[in-house]
Amino acid sequence: MKHILALLLITAPLQAAPLKVFILAGQSNMEGHAKIETFDYIGDDPATAPLLKMMRGDDGQPRVCDHTWISYFTGKYDGSANGEGTGKLTAGYGARDEATKSNGKIGPEFTFGLTMDAALKEPVLIIKTAWGGRSLNTEFRPPSAGPYELNDYQKKLYYGPPGHGVPKDMNEWLTEKKRETGRFYRYMVEHVKHVLADPKRVCPAYDAKDGYEIAGFVWLQGFNDMVDGHTYPDRGKPGRFALYSDLLAHFIRDVRKDFNAPKMPFVIGVMGVDGLKAPPDTLAFREAMTAPSLMPEFQGNVFAVPTAPFWSEELAVIDEKRAQVRQMGHFLNSKHKDHANADGHMTEQQKRDYLKDYEAKLISPAEEALWKRGASNAGYHYLGCAKTFALMGKAFAETLLPHVSK
Repeated sequence: MKHILALLLITAPLQAAPLKVFILAGQSNMEGHAKIETFDYIGDDPATAPLLKMMRGDDGQPRVCDHTWISYFTGKYDGSANGEGTGKLTAGYGARDEATKSNGKIGPEFTFGLTMDAALKEPVLIIKTAWGGRSLNTEFRPPSAGPYELNDYQKKLYYGPPGHGVPKDMNEWLTEKKRETGRFYRYMVEHVKHVLADPKRVCPAYDAKDGYEIAGFVWLQGFNDMVDGHTYPDRGKPGRFALYSDLLAHFIRDVRKDFNAPKMPFVIGVMGVDGLKAPPDTLAFREAMTAPSLMPEFQGNVFAVPTAPFWSEELAVIDEKRAQVRQMGHFLNSKHKDHANADGHMTEQQKRDYLKDYEAKLISPAEEALWKRGASNAGYHYLGCAKTFALMGKAFAETLLPHVSK
């Protein structure tokens, strides 16, 4: 009898539970620019080799999740040609030229979903909305933050005498700001609500009688704010990015209100570009991103996850050398007085030959091979390194999992 009871327990259907919904949002690094071709680099490190095994099936191809689906809403950086890609989660839901077609890239969504797929018994739905080059101060600006307003620095810049290098008439610029303010925030909210109005359209495993639960939100954004010297002037001064902290706090409150999820767990993916050796302003920006997680009102349900530890230092060294090669190309083309083409005598072929020789002396064959194995994009896109994005996605999921209702 005991054996029969045990067998019944093993074969009994799982208890019904709401569909777990996770919202992922941000700019180009949430889109994800790591090519699938860089997966092998993950296996070179014994510490991450098990992660690569999770990412691939027995056939060596990117794994397809058993019970995790995705709706990915994206478009061109200006918001045109927005569209939706859907399906069971696998690799290829990174940055896309067309929303419905894979570009062979991943962002953090892949290992985020794989981790959830392995840990949760109920179906999982990821709703991802991301566009490159969008700021929190303007395009993602949350409603409760109010309209975009000029700070004192900008008022002096736009109202001062001509010759400040401002490319547009002030009124034209302000009109554009007014038009763009909050536009991508609205795209995000509208799409999430559209998906949740009929979850079964995207997630066939959804059962209306069980319902759904918004189980977490991941925010990976920041580069455009970090390099915006107009909105955030006073380079090098304390509190330079305090406005970002304030905007992000508004953002958290507003998405919780708009999605009727007042205690929705919220993960802030803290900017990790340049790794642990980042310059002071980047470190200051990271502090500003982290600040909302330390506010009393958000204790226990807002979490800052540093991504700098996932930056590939060895690839960054090679990237710096590649930047030197590009710089030399600029020197040759601009006839820089301190370099080989100062008098402009070099032909295009001679310049190419010079650069090829310069690069060969600077970057070894082993470094070139390592770069091709592990990197596929620029530094502001975490070098397009799948290892970096895979570690990020896993960390985001593991941060949320203890707070997902069982």
